[in-house]
Amino acid sequence: MLQSFLSSIKKEKLFTLSEKILLTVSGGIDSVVMCELFHKAKLNFGIAHCNFQLRGVESDEDELFVEALAEKYSVPFHTVSFDTSAYAKKNKLSIQVAARQLRYNWFEEVREQFSYKFIATAHHRDDSIETFFINLLRGTGISGLHGILPKQGKIIRPLLFTNKNEIELFSKKNKLKHREDSSNSSDKYVRNKIRHHVIPVLKELNPNLEETINNDIQHLQDVEIIFKKEIENKRTKTVKQEKNNLTISIRKLRKLFPVSIYLFEFLKPYNFNSTVVNEILESLDAESGKQFFSETHRLIKDREFLIIEPKINSKVESSNSEVKKFHIKENQKKLTITDFELSFSSEILNPKSRIIKSLSVACLDFNKLEFPLEIRKWKKGDFFYPLGMKGKKLVSDFFIDKKLSLSQKENTWLLTSKGKIVWIIGQRLDDRFKITDKTLKIYFVKIVK
Repeated sequence: MLQSFLSSIKKEKLFTLSEKILLTVSGGIDSVVMCELFHKAKLNFGIAHCNFQLRGVESDEDELFVEALAEKYSVPFHTVSFDTSAYAKKNKLSIQVAARQLRYNWFEEVREQFSYKFIATAHHRDDSIETFFINLLRGTGISGLHGILPKQGKIIRPLLFTNKNEIELFSKKNKLKHREDSSNSSDKYVRNKIRHHVIPVLKELNPNLEETINNDIQHLQDVEIIFKKEIENKRTKTVKQEKNNLTISIRKLRKLFPVSIYLFEFLKPYNFNSTVVNEILESLDAESGKQFFSETHRLIKDREFLIIEPKINSKVESSNSEVKKFHIKENQKKLTITDFELSFSSEILNPKSRIIKSLSVACLDFNKLEFPLEIRKWKKGDFFYPLGMKGKKLVSDFFIDKKLSLSQKENTWLLTSKGKIVWIIGQRLDDRFKITDKTLKIYFVKIVK
């Protein structure tokens, strides 16, 4: 088994034999065998253990057992205790998800702090098969059917070359002691139900089930490589990054077949599920402005694009009282607003004065302004007198003419003076504040970055 262990490390390119690895050890038979293999191979490793405080005295005894294991191998020992139940309740998570978040966040902290190259978990081939069935039931698409991967970022699984039977034989042969987790015998969790009930029935139908499923998993891993290349190729042509947002060309999206698969894969990194993706597809012929939400992002169906942005920036202010306002004093030089910065300056108009014609600069008649000026978001009913035009215009109509998306409208700021709009920042000046033959002093407002 030792030779197979070393061969697998080399084949999967998990790590070099000189690198320091952090082993995640629960005290169960799998992680104990992983420790013994690392020890027999004379590899450089440390041990990390999480006490989730879910099984009372049993959890504390597990911690003491793993600490003794580290002493046996004379390797560094790292441990932490979590109030998992409180964390799960606070964050509205299941105990399993809460425990996973807590341990992997902490493992990464230990890895960085103590300069470990990778974090090793003791998942084996049977775990991968169970994961295959769990993902099949959840409907995660092709990426969920590759089982557990040998290497993902800083996480490695050096026992995927073997199965539970071989692990038990190795443990017995080497007279290794381990802890039994009482929760492993419970059918409370989906994984245990599959392990105890589904797989035994399937093995009656196919005694070589493990080999068959593992071959299927390997095949699906290969198919996934081809699938991802195709998705990425189409993504680069269809999805564009624009500042903090992403846009998907509806015209280009329609040309893809099957469009539902492509859109699902494009949106998966932003946590949109298949149900929402289908709703988005049904809206492609609908009017602009419809919105769809995932846990982390918002998608807006615009005229020509689907616009994706983080939820944190997607709140639509329902009234002016909720909009943050900024005041500019007469002698103020700079102001930072969300993702841009403004600079302010003035000078007496003279023959050398340069009137800058740029959307990012407002050149204003100083004497027409009343300080403090105010910067705020636009609201319904706002109007201004667009530079070069006669008469007033609603800001909302100006946005329609400019064909701005809902997201662009929400992120538009106004510079005002005593309630009058001076500049739709970065877009259009108000004619009432322009430089004329009677101007004595110029006031410059520039978008710096």
